[in-house]
Amino acid sequence: MQEIGIIMNGVTGRMGTNQHLIRSILALREEGGVELPSGERVVPDPLLVGRNERKLRELSEEHGVERWAADPDLETCLDGDDEIYFDSQITPRRPDGLLKAMEAGKDVYCEKPLASDLDTALELARAAEEHGVKHGIVQDKLWLPGLMKLQRLIDQDFFGDILSVRVEFGYWVFPGQVQTAQRPSWNYRAEDGGGIVDDMFSHWSYVLESLFGGIETVRCLQKTHIDERIDESGDAYEATADDAAYAIMELEDDVVAQLNSSWTVRVNRDDLLEIQVDGTEGSAVAGLRDCKTQHRSNTPKPEWNPDTPKEHDFYDDWTGVPNNQEFENAFKVQWEKFIRHVVADEPFDRDFSAGARGVQLTEAAYRSSEEGRRVVLDEFEG
Repeated sequence: MQEIGIIMNGVTGRMGTNQHLIRSILALREEGGVELPSGERVVPDPLLVGRNERKLRELSEEHGVERWAADPDLETCLDGDDEIYFDSQITPRRPDGLLKAMEAGKDVYCEKPLASDLDTALELARAAEEHGVKHGIVQDKLWLPGLMKLQRLIDQDFFGDILSVRVEFGYWVFPGQVQTAQRPSWNYRAEDGGGIVDDMFSHWSYVLESLFGGIETVRCLQKTHIDERIDESGDAYEATADDAAYAIMELEDDVVAQLNSSWTVRVNRDDLLEIQVDGTEGSAVAGLRDCKTQHRSNTPKPEWNPDTPKEHDFYDDWTGVPNNQEFENAFKVQWEKFIRHVVADEPFDRDFSAGARGVQLTEAAYRSSEEGRRVVLDEFEG
């Protein structure tokens, strides 16, 4: 059994604390570490890093993590023997930390988006190769049970020729006047890296690419529907970032994807995320954990007649996809894969080039909205 030191920068944030520290790194420690192909195990040893000394101390004491440092500029944290640097800071701060870590010879893993703009994202991808370090970007949605079931259907050619994909994502985030907002205020300030396009289109990039094929074009309309919100201190602030985006994307093999992403929608569906896939042989609807199908052999024959009451329950025509396996936390699964990549040199294709493609889609979506046109995604060297 061996240990691997992991510098976790920005870990006091919501995602850094819950998904990466508690449900991934600490969960792996409790399980006795990550098993390698040799049968040995490697145990992650986190070093908590951030800007707020009080939050770091409290987090350290609550979860029994001995090592922490209020060192946002990484003046001392990179001097030790820790092998991995992980960054979950807000997006504008991320590139500086990653570059410093790579210059110090650390393997790097980070939250998405990789950067606020494509030029910076490509610079980080090139720097990782030049420094000879291993690099990875968080793409957690691929290991959600619902999407893994969807992948199983694709692998078994359930759909025949896939025709279209429809993605509905979002929920109502309270502005804060009556009920406290469920998301941090920086999410709604463009100057701090906020916005639903910045937050979600990096996800849509790898989800669509991995399941259905590369994205060739995008049409997008982004909106700031609620222009004033209340921050964590109870003060009103101007919301300068988009809180909803409506997009149509053309994929390889003539597949069309429609995506609605919104923090200003009240949920009337089975889950906060639903992906419907329609093909010549069958259809499926996947949520975060569940997936249901309808084959062409049991597809009903609806007829349009608005003058009579609806008697048919269309939900009854769908069949659930069984679990057939035990599903782990999606973030934890990818952490295991990256640690094995670093220690045992196992393949890991969720790298900074993949992260840059997510930023490319984000930039193209913003350009489409600003210019009111269909944008073709330019190819680039990753």
